[in-house]
Amino acid sequence: MAAGTRERILTEARGLLVRGEIATVGQIAAAAGVSRTSFYRAFDSRDELLAALDVQPEPAARERILDAALDMVGEGGLTALSMDDLATRSGVSRATLYRLFPGKPALFANLLRTYSPLEPVSRVVESMRDQPPDEVMPEIARVVFKAVYGPGAPRIGVLRAIFLEVSTLSPDAEEGGRDLAGMIFASVGGYVMSQMSEGRLRRMHPLLAMQSFIGPIFFHLLTRSMAERLLGLDIDGEQAVVELARAWLRAMKPDEEVDSNG
Repeated sequence: MAAGTRERILTEARGLLVRGEIATVGQIAAAAGVSRTSFYRAFDSRDELLAALDVQPEPAARERILDAALDMVGEGGLTALSMDDLATRSGVSRATLYRLFPGKPALFANLLRTYSPLEPVSRVVESMRDQPPDEVMPEIARVVFKAVYGPGAPRIGVLRAIFLEVSTLSPDAEEGGRDLAGMIFASVGGYVMSQMSEGRLRRMHPLLAMQSFIGPIFFHLLTRSMAERLLGLDIDGEQAVVELARAWLRAMKPDEEVDSNG
């Protein structure tokens, strides 16, 4: 009886995974027609079930998939990326790939979360929301620099490819990036608008204010290597982006403050 229950659970779990479903313990038990108690009599945990099915642990598989996807997006873009080729290149089954990332939008959203500065920047703003722009904006610049050039950061060329996907706004990139774009506008844009309302920053459209801040910083990061080799740029990277942030702060001073300072 117990052996039959175990085999039924294995069979149904395998079917769920092949269809690309997340396959929680509850889903597997329901598909097999057994209670959660019966499931845990047959398997100590979901991980034990996955091991019996020869499914790789999710953290390791997830990391390899994202690493391979990052390279593939850098090589040919998101539109040209084949999910089947991604599974092969990352050494996982199609079932594992689709269980972790149901499609390209989910894959791209996770690439942005993992490799772009968006989430670290949002965390900075949330933790420093009560502090003035003179402190917050240079810190944002530092976080962006570290996300791009810090230890373990992806190659700048790959990040360039990711942001090219955002700018071209293919359907998959649009769907995958929508939530993160909303998150960054709510955090950074909300902070900038609050500082405008309090008279610490010049009033203008908050999106334009954000673009005028990140544009010079991102351009510096993209062209930094070339500037060092061809133009002899000799300035620490973190110092450079902080100087750009301070230039933005000077430009964003309210008119009356500029007038009073001459």
